[in-house]
Amino acid sequence: MGILGGIILIVVILVVIVLIFIGLYNSIVSLRNRVDNAWSQIDVQLRKRFDLIPNLVETVKGYAAHERETLEKVIEARQLGMNASSVKDQAQADNMISGTLKSLFAVTENYPNLKADAHFTKLMEELQGIESNIAFARQFYNDMVMQFNTRVQTFPGNIFAGMFNFKIKDYFLVEESAAREPVKVQFTQQQ
Repeated sequence: MGILGGIILIVVILVVIVLIFIGLYNSIVSLRNRVDNAWSQIDVQLRKRFDLIPNLVETVKGYAAHERETLEKVIEARQLGMNASSVKDQAQADNMISGTLKSLFAVTENYPNLKADAHFTKLMEELQGIESNIAFARQFYNDMVMQFNTRVQTFPGNIFAGMFNFKIKDYFLVEESAAREPVKVQFTQQQ
């Protein structure tokens, strides 16, 4: 196998190593982009919820004006969510929104006319759909984060992660035990 054969073998090995490195790098970038896309899907659903909350509060306000503290907490939680700048901040805001919405729903139980209001019923149905979409988007995001984190924490991806400053991503976690339960939307017919 002479010198030329040895050089060709070394070049082939180097090309294979470079192609493996390029593939690993591209797979990490691809996963990072999937995580970012999954986060944007959560953001879309959260924005829908944020847009719906003022209408819901205004409707409740018409029937339950003296429940001001509960309504103010809902609006405050919405504002916190809109101003969240990280996954952890957004998760905290989501926990707060879920809790305040549960308080709001508890208040509505005391107002049969409100529960019978067609506009309120429509808003509640929209909210229920959005909550389902948020739960699905959160699960998808966390799945993508798991794949990304696994790639940047295992060999040889961890070498590239360090070289190219890829950082692990945060999961979208529900921290409060009350917030772990789905928002309960219940309609009853008044006669």
